[in-house]
Amino acid sequence: MREILDQLVMWNRENIAYAVATVIQTFGSAPRGPGAAMAVSENNVVVGSISGGCVESAVVAIAADVIASGAASYQRFGVSDDDAFAVGLTCGGTIEVFVVPHTPAFARTLDGLHRAVHAQAPVALGTTLSGPNPAHLLFDGTLHGSTGSAALDRAVESRMAGLLAAGASDVVECSAGERCHSTAGLFVTSFAPPPRMIVFGAIDFAHAVVRVGKLMGYFVTLCDARPAFATRARFPEADEIVIDWPHRYLRSQHLDPRAALCVLTHDEKFDVPLLEYALRLDVGYVGAMGSRRTCLNRERELRLLGLGDTELDRLHAPIGLDIGGRTPAETAISIAAEIVSAREGRPGKPLRESRSPIHARIDEAPKRAARLA
Repeated sequence: MREILDQLVMWNRENIAYAVATVIQTFGSAPRGPGAAMAVSENNVVVGSISGGCVESAVVAIAADVIASGAASYQRFGVSDDDAFAVGLTCGGTIEVFVVPHTPAFARTLDGLHRAVHAQAPVALGTTLSGPNPAHLLFDGTLHGSTGSAALDRAVESRMAGLLAAGASDVVECSAGERCHSTAGLFVTSFAPPPRMIVFGAIDFAHAVVRVGKLMGYFVTLCDARPAFATRARFPEADEIVIDWPHRYLRSQHLDPRAALCVLTHDEKFDVPLLEYALRLDVGYVGAMGSRRTCLNRERELRLLGLGDTELDRLHAPIGLDIGGRTPAETAISIAAEIVSAREGRPGKPLRESRSPIHARIDEAPKRAARLA
């Protein structure tokens, strides 16, 4: 949903009717996970994606019906469904899609969601799967939108808060209590701030890594102690440029397990104090550039500082996968591939040599703090 919010808010302002289709559950190998969304306007403009092209033509037709009728629609597509197979879901999985129409209340909710996301504030959107109230927003500890029952609202708020804290998106059933028959089915999409990528070292390779990091959805910081090199002119795509000693800057940050640290300085006076601290942090990826000799010397220095096998096994050095890249762009691609491989627990070998599902099953994927929906 995150990538289509700007367009939805624009349609709200222009009073253009639309329908939003969201993947609410997947089974087996599915091209997009829960939370993936696309929208179709009354003018037949399509934004976003829910299946990488597999079933989207069918969803466009369904969205047109939803816009015309004003009634939400639930759809299930999978290889066991002849109709779904005919429109192309041949990847071996099943997806459940919920399509909701534009209403004034839904538009107000999306406007609030848009403001929270752009402020990089944690927020959760709860889409009602049945009942008259289309959506709920949990922002700054407050539930916006009501089921009409105070007790049920408390249950909805509690379930949404739990999923937001975990950075998860899921279908939940909320109940007002054992003696009350009020229930609400919700699909909750969590929007956490984007994950952090910190690139240390304002070298030519760093420019390419910053660009790739932005494409991957990271909030990218470029850090270097040399003000002549760490400039906006050299790194226009960086979200943030910091002039500081790398290890001192890293100690000032509060990072979560999604963060990726790319150490490109390959200078011992910067690398060693930085990695001594970085390898003790609970972050998703730590990689360091350097020749094999440099990496061995650096490892020796880190062991003298008290780091053991547990910490050093987390260090990806030389940084990147072995794809034979030479240019900064090719090197950045190899680093990006290694970050994804480490995050997903995959070996990074060619798919034709693998027997694992191409798309990880949702219940088998490593738990991540949040994924951009």
